[in-house]
Amino acid sequence: MNQLTKVQIIVSILACFSLGWGLVQDALSTNTVLEAFGFIVLQFITIIILSVVLLSILKWVDVFDLKTNAILTLITVISLGLTLIV
Repeated sequence: MNQLTKVQIIVSILACFSLGWGLVQDALSTNTVLEAFGFIVLQFITIIILSVVLLSILKWVDVFDLKTNAILTLITVISLGLTLIV
């Protein structure tokens, strides 16, 4: 497996875990359980897509190494997720 792919998966999982509780609380404010489950799944898919795209762009620009790109992506995704939750 490619190093970039491994980092994309790890950053996506870390972002999902760090934003998970806020997303669950936000989703439980909906009316039905099915809507809440759908909202959580859509948010997690959005986080995964966003982190994959950000890492790909940072790798394409090639200013930093892969570890720095992963940290920057994780910080960006988490801060964006936190601003959307609040």
